[in-house]
Amino acid sequence: MLKIDCLLAKPSKGSAGKTGLWRTFKPIYNPEKCNHCLLCWLYCPENAIEVNDEEVKIDYEYCKGCGICAKICPKKALEMEEEE
Repeated sequence: MLKIDCLLAKPSKGSAGKTGLWRTFKPIYNPEKCNHCLLCWLYCPENAIEVNDEEVKIDYEYCKGCGICAKICPKKALEMEEEE
């Protein structure tokens, strides 16, 4: 019998490697605005957004600063900020 597990693609964190070193913008998370819809986590191409017990964390070593998370967030709980 074929296992369904082997047919599912599973993203790995930063499959293209650590990308945080060349990022020019980074997402800043505001937990007070967040409604925990997790669209940011779903759409993150680098799987740099982690969710534990409704707590959202961004792994900046893998975040490439593309801004997809901020654009998709319906409550604007993520805002892009220029790197220092």
